Amino acid sequence: MGVTYVEGIVRGATDESASVRFLVDSGATYTLLPNDVWRQIGLTPKRTVGFTLADGSIVERAVSECHISLAQGEAHTPVILGSPGDEALLGVVTLEILGLVLNPFTRELLPMRMLLA
Repeated sequence: MGVTYVEGIVRGATDESASVRFLVDSGATYTLLPNDVWRQIGLTPKRTVGFTLADGSIVERAVSECHISLAQGEAHTPVILGSPGDEALLGVVTLEILGLVLNPFTRELLPMRMLLA
């Protein structure tokens, strides 16, 4: 099983932006921004959500919203505000908002409609 990374730009409400290298994680619900990135673009917590990790443990994390731009499109999306040491992840909710899916065989992002044809 391979891994897929994509480059993106995130922007907060203050129009501050940052470049991010995302690990595409088809098992993650929300996109996660590293601590230094969300602070740089001026995000603030909107709510707290509990997440179940792969080992079954539950963690609570603050969630906010930002604008994300990828080569395949751009959208407004919810994001987890990562703790120090967290890696940037591109989750399923953001992929669906962008109308994208991860092809598990080629490890590339494709428009949903291509898989329906």
